[in-house]
Amino acid sequence: MSTIIVQDREGRQVNINATAGLSIMEIVRDAGIDELMALCGGCCSCATCHIYVSPDFADHMPAMSADEDDLLDSSEHRNPLSRLACQIPFSDRMAGMMVAIAPEE
Repeated sequence: MSTIIVQDREGRQVNINATAGLSIMEIVRDAGIDELMALCGGCCSCATCHIYVSPDFADHMPAMSADEDDLLDSSEHRNPLSRLACQIPFSDRMAGMMVAIAPEE
């Protein structure tokens, strides 16, 4: 099984097991990290799963959809590494990736 590193809003990092095929949002939520609210359950309609992807893995991310881009535009905390965790299916080539949970809106 692969792992990812999740950094919470306080800067604490935790390694969590990651299963290929699940979204980053599902992996983080299932690990019990409550800061990633994911209110819409992964439907790409709320942006409460906003994360920052490690620059080393930015090239491994799927292309951003127009809906994801629009939702991220509503965040005052958006930066070039911003993504919605519900829109990133985990693959084994992402093993060891770090994601940081964006500040709450």
